[in-house]
Amino acid sequence: MSGFDNFNTDFYQSSYSVDDQNQAAYGYNNDNRQYGQYEYSQQMGYPAPGMMQPQQPYTGQIFQPAQTYTPSSSQSMYSSTFDDEPPLLEELGINFDHIWQKTLTVLHPLKAADGSIMNETDLAGPMVFCLAFGATLLLAGKIQFGYVYGISATGCLAMYCLLNLMSMTGVSFGCVASVLGYCLLPMIVLSSFGVLFSLQGLMGVVLTTGVIGWCSLSASKIFISALAMDGQQLLVAYPCALLYGVFALISVF
Repeated sequence: MSGFDNFNTDFYQSSYSVDDQNQAAYGYNNDNRQYGQYEYSQQMGYPAPGMMQPQQPYTGQIFQPAQTYTPSSSQSMYSSTFDDEPPLLEELGINFDHIWQKTLTVLHPLKAADGSIMNETDLAGPMVFCLAFGATLLLAGKIQFGYVYGISATGCLAMYCLLNLMSMTGVSFGCVASVLGYCLLPMIVLSSFGVLFSLQGLMGVVLTTGVIGWCSLSASKIFISALAMDGQQLLVAYPCALLYGVFALISVF
């Protein structure tokens, strides 16, 4: 044990002692007390404890927000977009005003046709007229729905090719089908007469010839007004008469 004490003493010689450490610790405490006695409130301008300023009563008015709602930019954009949208039937291509105008144009062969309206692809009216034509044939005891749609498709395709060869501007297949379908309206009148009496007599032949001329004249008038084919109405009326003549044969026989 005495050897260990000699080794510990000889290991490192220093003038530091335990008494110096205690004095340093006491000095730290004294400094800490000095720092603790420093009045920070006096430097920062805060009132000392126990010397609070009396609160002044609030004399203003309580803020009340206005009951107004301002829509955001996205909501205003959507609302304006919905307001500017066309009706649903017009988006689907069903415009009852144009259907009525086209029907009046067909019923009045001598009336001038509006080319801007007739150049539209409107298939709602032609579909209704084809169904009505098949229904009147069904009332007469003739189930000819397949022939009606087959002849209509073949005739529209033939007229589409012919009009594109004859006109300078060209025409769409939907426009051709729309015009030929609307001009089928007089043929519905003929098939309705066939429900009441026979069309195979002299009166039936005269009525059938008049209806064929009526349909072909109306169709050719609409085609030349929509395609600006002045002076070519008879050339367009001839193939239209052949097409409506087939429908007349179905109605008569």
